[in-house]
Amino acid sequence: MRRDIFQAIADPTRRAIIALIALQAMTPNAIAENFHTTRQAVSKHLRILTECALVKQEQQGREIYYTLEIEKMKEIDRWLNQYREIWETRFNQLDNVLSTIKKQKK
Repeated sequence: MRRDIFQAIADPTRRAIIALIALQAMTPNAIAENFHTTRQAVSKHLRILTECALVKQEQQGREIYYTLEIEKMKEIDRWLNQYREIWETRFNQLDNVLSTIKKQKK
């Protein structure tokens, strides 16, 4: 089943996992050491992240390492950018109003 990336990042544990592996590739055990949960719970989160292609598995010897898929993260950024532009426009408009009010008080 292919999952939606926004479903994946909705969970705070999965966002924390993304933050961890953004710094370096990690094994499931190394990831699990950062959480107060079972290894199985972390594996479930990793499966969901893998299903939506936010992370990928790489076999290195006997270990599996998880790495972040930067292109999928860019997809999230593109979606957020439309809202970023709206809010920047609104903040600029507010800044102009406040500047006008400040000038009128002088």
